[in-house]
Amino acid sequence: MSSAESYPKEFLNEKRFKILFIWPSLIILLFLIGYPFVMLIYYSFFRFSFLRLAGGLNFIGIDNYKFLLTDTYTWERFVFTGKYVVAAVAVQFMAGVGIAYLLQEKFKGRGIILTLVLMPMMLCPIVVGLFWKYMFNTQWGVINYLLKSLFDVKPIEWLADARHSIYAVVIADTWMWAPFMALLSLAAFTAIPRYLYEAASVDRASAWFKFRHITLPLSAPILVLAILFRLIDSIKQFDLVYTLTAGGPGDATQTISFTLYKTAFQYFYTGEGSALAMILLITIICLSTFLIRYMTRLIEKQRK
Repeated sequence: MSSAESYPKEFLNEKRFKILFIWPSLIILLFLIGYPFVMLIYYSFFRFSFLRLAGGLNFIGIDNYKFLLTDTYTWERFVFTGKYVVAAVAVQFMAGVGIAYLLQEKFKGRGIILTLVLMPMMLCPIVVGLFWKYMFNTQWGVINYLLKSLFDVKPIEWLADARHSIYAVVIADTWMWAPFMALLSLAAFTAIPRYLYEAASVDRASAWFKFRHITLPLSAPILVLAILFRLIDSIKQFDLVYTLTAGGPGDATQTISFTLYKTAFQYFYTGEGSALAMILLITIICLSTFLIRYMTRLIEKQRK
């Protein structure tokens, strides 16, 4: 008997071992993500409410989508969400890149400062919302106190005035998520070879020249990725708005996610809420696809 025949074939070979680890995870994902997603699509073609299940499901085809896409109020919420996303992501990007640029050089106390800078994004959004809600209070909030003390500005109704409420949400969101932009930007900046800066310094290049022609082009893919993450998260913004303004005053700060919450869980229009969730998902996928393609082109351009 040969030595190869003297040993029984192992039951857990490499292929079976991989399958043994993959299948449980796949089953869990299908149950937790696949099933709800399929039911979301299914319910979006019906007019019904979970409060009135006895009435059964009334199939209406794409009428929910037609109603939402022609509803003036829904489009107003999309427009507000777009304004909020553009303002928040732009401010966070500029703040994050600026912070990362200042922290890329090693100096004494850099680790402590970096830790303090990153702390806001480690907090729960509900806590951040409550924190800034007290700070924006008209009567005794610290924001109005500082404006009055430093610039002699009259108290501002940050959360009760529709003209200022969007700025309050953007400020709170920026305070929380600009550190995320700074973290990814810092990782991108530190990965750039230092000899490029040294060569530019020999040629007496200015700091702006180095930033424009070395730092930004070489870190562009990571910066676009950071914008993509924040874009997706900002479009889905709910918890911070819910805690800070509850969509008010009136409906001045209602994002499309907040409108989805009210439609599905306050008014209990389940079919309409499912359709709105699908529209929101398609919007996010389209924007993400555009940014991913742009990021891919940047990476290919660097390789050339």
